[in-house]
Amino acid sequence: MSSTTPCLRCYKELPVWIVEDHHDVVPYIYRAIGSKHLPIENIALVHLDSHPDLLIPVDMLADSVFDKELLFGDLSIENWIMPVVYAGHFSHVFWLHPFWAEQITDGKHSFFVGRDSSTKTIRVTSTESYFLSDGLYVSEELLENRKALNLQVIKVDATEHNSRACRRETGESTAKKAKLDHSAKKDLCDPVCATSSRVNGQKVECKLSNHCMQAGPATASEGVILETGQPCKATPTCETEPHQQDEMINDLLHVLEKENAYILDIDLDFFSVKNPFKEMYTKDEYEILKQLYSFTKPDWEETNEEAIIDCVEARTRQLEDMEAAFADLCDDDSEENVKKWAAVPGMEKLGELVLSLKDRMGTPDYEMVHQAGLTCDYSELPHHVSTEKEIDNLMSSVKQLLEALPRPTLITIARSSLDDYCPSEQVDSIQERMLKVLRSSYGSLDIHLEY
Repeated sequence: MSSTTPCLRCYKELPVWIVEDHHDVVPYIYRAIGSKHLPIENIALVHLDSHPDLLIPVDMLADSVFDKELLFGDLSIENWIMPVVYAGHFSHVFWLHPFWAEQITDGKHSFFVGRDSSTKTIRVTSTESYFLSDGLYVSEELLENRKALNLQVIKVDATEHNSRACRRETGESTAKKAKLDHSAKKDLCDPVCATSSRVNGQKVECKLSNHCMQAGPATASEGVILETGQPCKATPTCETEPHQQDEMINDLLHVLEKENAYILDIDLDFFSVKNPFKEMYTKDEYEILKQLYSFTKPDWEETNEEAIIDCVEARTRQLEDMEAAFADLCDDDSEENVKKWAAVPGMEKLGELVLSLKDRMGTPDYEMVHQAGLTCDYSELPHHVSTEKEIDNLMSSVKQLLEALPRPTLITIARSSLDDYCPSEQVDSIQERMLKVLRSSYGSLDIHLEY
């Protein structure tokens, strides 16, 4: 920490705020900033979720983020992170996702979040389809009060039998980990042996996981050298060759070690997730929604700035037309009015959808139909109801990850069960297991049940 950085207060016990809807964590983050437990800027967010939650309220005036009551009232579950970025608090976001969630390309994404000079709303310079499909892109020269965001998207492998417990480390990070472990009175050190073999057809590097009777300070010349001279009991373990996930995790560690504080944020639907709209509508109705709201990604080999802007403008008009149609149908879903809207190019299937909905429901909730359609763009919402074994394997992977990371300043957890994103029959068990993992990693917790 530099001499110019204000000192931060420390919690006596690590606070854990558990809410139902994910955006309800924001007031507790702001409370921690106000009490000087978190810095006002350059906060890193480690976000475990089946959804990125990186959208932006489409009509939200950018300056409203500086009035926290207006801000809290405008947020919802899918769009609570980016307004906090624009407010200047988050500078790094790590979205850690399970294999079934692929809304944003894995890897590093650096772009700006700012105020659109024409609409005064919050927009981004990222050309990821996730943002283009919501009409959130503007060119950099049209963006005012820009805030740089470093977004990193990392897939978390669900590993069986803790097979990835011994992650590849550089000599420097191994030494640092050994030093941290020593200060925490742990007894793990990992000298590397010179042999290698193959497991499941992959070349692996054998390591000796030495459970030392009395670990001391470590250096990093070849593996880890114990300076205490105490005997060790060695147990062989194995690891895969360097790969992309290892590099991304090392990047995460590098950022977190430099920042003063970070938030560990967990949505319980990370472990098991539903697409509730698939149960709300029939297969045929859902397919029609996908056609009505479909988004065509730009052809990146031939795309220039002008083509991207044209794509966003066309998408914005499409979504505005769909919103207007379903708003009108709330007042009048007569056959004549439905036919009028179905005559609009791209809405030919609207009549078939409305007829099916009215046959099943009598009086459909057209606002909810529109919300469902907004999730049917270039990809569907993730849907993977996990088995107990899958949940346990993901818990094991998360535990291994947390043990490699520095201690967070606070933890936020969203249950996401009342809207059925996390299966209601699984959420309590997942929450209990997650808290067990957190206690194992961090010791005593100050748990707040805010749901």
